[in-house]
Amino acid sequence: MSAWPEGVARHVLDRVDSTNAEALRMAQHFSGPTWIMARRQEAGRGRRGRPWADPRGNFAATLLLRPEGGAAQAALASFVAALAVHDAVRTLCGPQASLSLKWPNDVLLNGGKLSGILLESSGSGLGVVALAVGIGINLTDAPEAGQVETGAVRPVSLAGETGIAPSQDEMLDALAVAFDHWWRQLQTYGFAPIRNAWQARAAKLGETLTARHGTGQTVGRFEGIDETGALILTTSRGRVTIAAADIHFGEA
Repeated sequence: MSAWPEGVARHVLDRVDSTNAEALRMAQHFSGPTWIMARRQEAGRGRRGRPWADPRGNFAATLLLRPEGGAAQAALASFVAALAVHDAVRTLCGPQASLSLKWPNDVLLNGGKLSGILLESSGSGLGVVALAVGIGINLTDAPEAGQVETGAVRPVSLAGETGIAPSQDEMLDALAVAFDHWWRQLQTYGFAPIRNAWQARAAKLGETLTARHGTGQTVGRFEGIDETGALILTTSRGRVTIAAADIHFGEA
């Protein structure tokens, strides 16, 4: 494994409500990229304000960034984070870990949800002063089925699926290296290499998906993501792009 990335700080806390909340509270005190990991996270959050069940021994950390560009550019960090989780788990567990990525921000192991990613920011208007890239990974335990919403992908843990349970520190080391690699790719070459790598790892590419969004739902064949990270579906009405939705495999 490569050494800890140069110029990136790390802070490890025994207990916190939310690593994202802590990162944004402390943003004014950090000038460069900073990882904040908690041994125990007690009030984690998922997308759309959903609670993130976080059994003891699992991984919860946030990378605090000060990205250049506006909100649209900052949003691409979720794809970088998904690639980083994928590659970090593969580094620690080897090829026996059957991993894939579910749009927009989940990492799957053997078809079950292993990891979730949540981006939150502070700023004004379209500007982003601080970006919190929150990452939760089920290292040792997965939430019970009753703790997730109906129809959600079943939660799984790394230990339960592979028999391998890296420590929180081992995961942080591997994740920081992988994120640094893909973030540098984004900064140097733009979104194209991130998009290509993400699509190469995408779950259900070419298959039917249901995208549930504010105006209803859209069913279509999953064609990939566009240059902004939006979902591309081919439907009975033609090709459509969707910027935000909850994805369900198959026709709902």
